[in-house]
Amino acid sequence: MAYSKPTTITDPQVMRAMAHPARIEIMEHLSSTGTAVTATEMAGQVGLSPSATSYHLRELAKFGLVEQAPSRGDARERVWRSSSASWSLEADASEPEGRAAEEALVDAYLARGFARLHEWFTRQHDEPKSWRDASVLSWQIVLLTAEELRAVDAAVRDVLEPYQRRNRMGNAPPGARTVAAQWAAHPID
Repeated sequence: MAYSKPTTITDPQVMRAMAHPARIEIMEHLSSTGTAVTATEMAGQVGLSPSATSYHLRELAKFGLVEQAPSRGDARERVWRSSSASWSLEADASEPEGRAAEEALVDAYLARGFARLHEWFTRQHDEPKSWRDASVLSWQIVLLTAEELRAVDAAVRDVLEPYQRRNRMGNAPPGARTVAAQWAAHPID
Protein backbone atom coordinates (compact mmCIF):
# COMPACT_ATOMS: atom_id res chain seq x y z
CA MET A 1 0.00 0.00 0.00
CA ALA A 2 1.45 3.39 -0.93
CA TYR A 3 0.86 6.47 1.14
CA SER A 4 -0.94 9.40 -0.42
CA LYS A 5 1.33 12.15 -1.67
CA PRO A 6 1.24 15.26 0.53
CA THR A 7 0.24 18.67 -0.77
CA THR A 8 3.46 20.65 -1.21
CA ILE A 9 3.58 24.12 0.33
CA THR A 10 6.06 26.46 -1.38
CA ASP A 11 4.67 29.93 -0.56
CA PRO A 12 6.37 31.61 2.44
CA GLN A 13 3.14 33.46 3.27
CA VAL A 14 1.28 30.15 3.59
CA MET A 15 4.08 28.75 5.78
CA ARG A 16 3.86 31.77 8.07
CA ALA A 17 0.08 31.36 8.28
CA MET A 18 0.55 27.73 9.30
CA ALA A 19 3.20 28.49 11.96
CA HIS A 20 0.80 29.14 14.82
CA PRO A 21 0.19 26.55 17.55
CA ALA A 22 -3.62 26.75 17.29
CA ARG A 23 -3.51 26.49 13.50
CA ILE A 24 -1.17 23.52 13.66
CA GLU A 25 -3.58 21.85 16.09
CA ILE A 26 -6.57 22.62 13.85
CA MET A 27 -4.87 21.34 10.73
CA GLU A 28 -3.58 18.22 12.45
CA HIS A 29 -7.01 17.38 13.84
CA LEU A 30 -8.85 17.93 10.57
CA SER A 31 -6.32 16.15 8.38
CA SER A 32 -5.72 13.21 10.73
CA THR A 33 -9.41 12.55 11.37
CA GLY A 34 -10.94 13.51 8.05
CA THR A 35 -13.85 14.98 10.00
CA ALA A 36 -15.68 18.25 9.48
CA VAL A 37 -16.19 20.50 12.48
CA THR A 38 -17.59 23.86 13.46
CA ALA A 39 -15.46 26.51 15.15
CA THR A 40 -17.30 25.78 18.40
CA GLU A 41 -16.49 22.07 18.18
CA MET A 42 -12.85 22.81 17.35
CA ALA A 43 -12.52 25.40 20.12
CA GLY A 44 -12.46 22.72 22.81
CA GLN A 45 -9.69 20.92 20.96
CA VAL A 46 -7.42 23.99 20.69
CA GLY A 47 -8.33 25.60 24.01
CA LEU A 48 -9.57 28.85 22.48
CA SER A 49 -12.91 30.60 22.30
CA PRO A 50 -15.17 29.75 19.35
CA SER A 51 -14.64 33.25 17.93
CA ALA A 52 -10.82 32.96 18.09
CA THR A 53 -11.02 29.48 16.56
CA SER A 54 -13.31 30.79 13.82
CA TYR A 55 -10.72 33.48 13.05
CA HIS A 56 -7.96 30.87 12.71
CA LEU A 57 -10.16 28.68 10.49
CA ARG A 58 -10.91 31.63 8.20
CA GLU A 59 -7.20 32.50 8.01
CA LEU A 60 -6.34 28.89 7.10
CA ALA A 61 -9.11 28.94 4.49
CA LYS A 62 -7.62 32.08 2.87
CA PHE A 63 -4.60 29.97 1.98
CA GLY A 64 -6.53 26.87 0.93
CA LEU A 65 -5.41 24.82 3.94
CA VAL A 66 -8.97 24.21 5.15
CA GLU A 67 -12.25 24.59 3.33
CA GLN A 68 -15.92 24.86 4.11
CA ALA A 69 -17.61 21.48 4.23
CA PRO A 70 -21.23 20.89 3.21
CA SER A 71 -23.71 22.17 5.76
CA ARG A 72 -25.21 19.72 8.22
CA GLY A 73 -28.65 21.24 7.73
CA ASP A 74 -28.35 24.53 9.61
CA ALA A 75 -27.36 27.03 6.94
CA ARG A 76 -26.07 29.43 9.61
CA GLU A 77 -23.54 26.88 10.85
CA ARG A 78 -20.13 26.94 9.10
CA VAL A 79 -18.53 23.52 8.95
CA TRP A 80 -14.84 23.16 8.11
CA ARG A 81 -12.67 20.31 6.83
CA SER A 82 -9.09 19.81 5.78
CA SER A 83 -8.23 20.41 2.15
CA SER A 84 -5.48 17.76 2.27
CA ALA A 85 -4.56 14.67 4.30
CA SER A 86 -0.97 15.89 4.70
CA TRP A 87 1.48 18.61 3.71
CA SER A 88 5.13 18.88 2.88
CA LEU A 89 7.30 21.99 2.67
CA GLU A 90 9.53 23.06 -0.17
CA ALA A 91 10.85 26.59 0.23
CA ASP A 92 12.94 28.14 -2.49
CA ALA A 93 16.46 27.64 -1.11
CA SER A 94 17.67 30.79 -2.89
CA GLU A 95 15.08 33.02 -1.18
CA PRO A 96 15.87 34.10 2.42
CA GLU A 97 12.19 34.88 3.07
CA GLY A 98 11.15 31.36 2.06
CA ARG A 99 13.88 29.72 4.10
CA ALA A 100 12.97 31.82 7.16
CA ALA A 101 9.25 30.98 6.84
CA GLU A 102 10.02 27.28 6.43
CA GLU A 103 12.33 27.36 9.45
CA ALA A 104 9.68 29.08 11.58
CA LEU A 105 7.09 26.47 10.64
CA VAL A 106 9.48 23.56 11.20
CA ASP A 107 10.43 25.06 14.59
CA ALA A 108 6.74 25.22 15.54
CA TYR A 109 6.22 21.57 14.58
CA LEU A 110 9.40 20.44 16.35
CA ALA A 111 8.40 22.32 19.52
CA ARG A 112 4.98 20.63 19.40
CA GLY A 113 6.54 17.20 18.86
CA PHE A 114 9.08 17.67 21.66
CA ALA A 115 6.36 18.91 24.05
CA ARG A 116 4.28 15.79 23.32
CA LEU A 117 7.28 13.53 23.82
CA HIS A 118 8.26 15.26 27.05
CA GLU A 119 4.68 15.13 28.33
CA TRP A 120 4.57 11.37 27.67
CA PHE A 121 7.78 10.72 29.55
CA THR A 122 6.63 12.79 32.53
CA ARG A 123 3.35 10.87 32.83
CA GLN A 124 4.27 7.43 31.51
CA HIS A 125 4.45 5.91 34.98
CA ASP A 126 0.75 6.67 35.43
CA GLU A 127 -0.04 4.70 32.27
CA PRO A 128 -0.73 0.95 32.04
CA LYS A 129 2.40 -1.19 31.75
CA SER A 130 1.28 -2.44 28.34
CA TRP A 131 1.44 1.12 26.95
CA ARG A 132 4.75 1.87 28.69
CA ASP A 133 6.23 -1.31 27.18
CA ALA A 134 4.84 -0.57 23.72
CA SER A 135 6.06 3.04 23.58
CA VAL A 136 9.49 3.68 22.17
CA LEU A 137 12.13 6.36 21.93
CA SER A 138 14.93 5.14 19.73
CA TRP A 139 17.71 6.45 17.53
CA GLN A 140 19.67 4.41 15.08
CA ILE A 141 22.62 5.64 13.09
CA VAL A 142 22.57 4.11 9.63
CA LEU A 143 24.63 4.51 6.46
CA LEU A 144 22.48 5.17 3.38
CA THR A 145 22.52 6.72 -0.06
CA ALA A 146 19.87 9.34 -0.86
CA GLU A 147 17.99 6.73 -2.92
CA GLU A 148 18.11 4.22 -0.05
CA LEU A 149 16.82 6.85 2.37
CA ARG A 150 13.87 7.55 0.02
CA ALA A 151 13.15 3.80 -0.04
CA VAL A 152 13.33 3.55 3.76
CA ASP A 153 10.99 6.53 4.10
CA ALA A 154 8.50 4.97 1.68
CA ALA A 155 8.66 1.68 3.60
CA VAL A 156 8.03 3.40 6.94
CA ARG A 157 5.08 5.31 5.48
CA ASP A 158 3.71 2.10 3.96
CA VAL A 159 3.90 0.36 7.35
CA LEU A 160 2.01 3.22 9.06
CA GLU A 161 -0.59 3.84 6.33
CA PRO A 162 -3.12 1.18 7.44
CA TYR A 163 -3.11 2.68 10.93
CA GLN A 164 -3.78 6.30 9.93
CA ARG A 165 -6.38 7.75 12.29
CA ARG A 166 -8.56 9.08 9.47
CA ASN A 167 -8.79 5.55 8.01
CA ARG A 168 -9.51 3.77 11.29
CA MET A 169 -12.00 6.08 12.97
CA GLY A 170 -15.14 4.16 13.68
CA ASN A 171 -13.56 0.73 13.18
CA ALA A 172 -10.43 0.72 15.35
CA PRO A 173 -10.06 -2.27 17.66
CA PRO A 174 -11.00 -1.91 21.33
CA GLY A 175 -8.23 -0.27 23.33
CA ALA A 176 -6.82 1.67 20.37
CA ARG A 177 -5.45 5.09 21.28
CA THR A 178 -4.22 8.02 19.24
CA VAL A 179 -0.44 7.66 19.03
CA ALA A 180 2.09 10.21 17.77
CA ALA A 181 4.53 8.35 15.52
CA GLN A 182 7.37 10.71 14.76
CA TRP A 183 9.74 9.83 11.95
CA ALA A 184 12.71 11.88 10.89
CA ALA A 185 15.82 10.83 8.99
CA HIS A 186 18.57 13.15 7.79
CA PRO A 187 22.32 13.27 7.26
CA ILE A 188 24.38 14.19 10.33
CA ASP A 189 27.87 14.33 8.81
